[in-house]
Amino acid sequence: MDSSSGTGRGVLVFDGDCGFCTTSARFAKRWVDRRGRYDLQPWQELDLAALGLTEAQCIEAAQYVRPDGTVASAHLAIAEGLRHGAPPWRPLGWLVAAPGIRAVAGRVYTWVADHRYQLPGGTPACAPTQPATAPAASGTAGPSAQ
Repeated sequence: MDSSSGTGRGVLVFDGDCGFCTTSARFAKRWVDRRGRYDLQPWQELDLAALGLTEAQCIEAAQYVRPDGTVASAHLAIAEGLRHGAPPWRPLGWLVAAPGIRAVAGRVYTWVADHRYQLPGGTPACAPTQPATAPAASGTAGPSAQ
C-alpha cells in the first residue's frame, strides 16, 4: 500500500492541532528531510483509513506509515523519520531504535508527549486529551513496527 501521497514514500503523521508537534514537524521538514524523502502530514488532513490508521492511534502518538503499509508508532515513528531523512540524521534514527536504547527512547517519548504543552512551541491546546497507554510506550502499531 502506498502512502496517501501516491508517491510510494513513507508518511510521518503528527498532530496538527498541537503547537509543539507542528513546530517539531517544521523543524523536521527544514533540517531532517529538506529533500522530501517522505511526507510529513497532520493526521487531521489525511484519509486515515487509507493509511490503515485510526484517529485514536494518531491522538496517542506520532505514526510513520511505510510505503508497504506497515506502521511504526511513537518513538519508532520518529526513528523512521530520522532514518529516512538526510544522511547526517540517519545514525540517530538507528540509535533510537537500537536494543537497549529503544526502551529508554520510549520512556522519553512518553514524557515529552505528556508534557508537550510545557515545551517550546507548545500551548495549552497541546495538553494530552487522554493518558499515555501501552501502545505508545511499546512503539508499535500495525503488523511490522521495527
